[in-house]
Amino acid sequence: MDIDLTPKLSKKVYGDNGGSYYSWSPSELPMLREGNIGAAKLALEKNGFATPRYSDSSKVAYVLQGSGVAGIVQPESEEKVLAIKTGDALALPFGVVTWWFNKEDTELVILFLGDTSKAHKAGEFTDFFLTGPNGIFTGFSTEFVGRAWDLDENTAKTLVGKQTGKGIVKLDGSIDLPAPKDGDRKGMVLNCLEAPLDTDVKNGGRVVVLNTKNLPLVGEVGLGADLVRLDGNAMCSPGFSCDSAFQVTYIVRGSGRVQVVGVDGKRVLETTLKAGNLFIVPRFFVVSKICDPEGMEWFSIITTPNPIFTHMAGSSSVWKALSSTVLQAAFNVDAETEKLFRSKRTGDAVFFPPPN
Repeated sequence: MDIDLTPKLSKKVYGDNGGSYYSWSPSELPMLREGNIGAAKLALEKNGFATPRYSDSSKVAYVLQGSGVAGIVQPESEEKVLAIKTGDALALPFGVVTWWFNKEDTELVILFLGDTSKAHKAGEFTDFFLTGPNGIFTGFSTEFVGRAWDLDENTAKTLVGKQTGKGIVKLDGSIDLPAPKDGDRKGMVLNCLEAPLDTDVKNGGRVVVLNTKNLPLVGEVGLGADLVRLDGNAMCSPGFSCDSAFQVTYIVRGSGRVQVVGVDGKRVLETTLKAGNLFIVPRFFVVSKICDPEGMEWFSIITTPNPIFTHMAGSSSVWKALSSTVLQAAFNVDAETEKLFRSKRTGDAVFFPPPN
């Protein structure tokens, strides 16, 4: 595979007063188009309001920073108003209308990763705004709008044309948006920083996996996800997705090194990862990371709702399942060398603490 896998930072697409919207472009990160994956970030300042919109892609949203309110309307359903905070993950299936609001001093930043296989453009999200100068109703004549809403044409014209902000606006505080409702978070949100750990290795790392068990909506989205926190100088075992899934990884904080090996045992990527980087691992390619002394945290989606991984090192590695004589023949080594190899990493699974 000759496609460039180099991690990239997002670029601003629109926004000014109230916040900004950023995205990764498939022209700069070709694996987005190759994997039919979209990636974007929404950053809202205090009183920033991301106006209602729907998208041509199903997504997983992850709150990187801050706290705020999210409004979600599913087809033929009532509006759910959710309190959201750092670490929250939300599954957003096709057809949902969403809005986002930040009433706090701290900037609210939300990451969106999703599937663009049914989108207008491979590797890109297209949002359809309900209001504003780029809203869908601006394209209809006032006659059609008036008939649809049972309004006279002058009122319809005022209603459609009053909002001048495109996608993000700053509210003046005179409007009281709906308050979060008790119980609305249930089944809609999973906080990855508070959820039970799926893996916890002392001085190694921890992982929380989002799947159909703890967040059923990911089944509708068709994506799985996980949050990995790697301790200083620790290593994440080389591994690959054995169910033909792409891994899309956003570095939340910290830094470290990554290597990816693909066809014919060739290393296709070796670079340093930093906060804000996004990179994608192709199907069946093997990836491993070693973080710097400050540790590293990343959020990933996998293009299947219940991903299965094969690890190439550690107590759960495929090597441990193979018989000793098969390993001797495969590596062309004697029994003593094979025995030494098998005796290593008997207690460490997935994450490896730094050497003593």
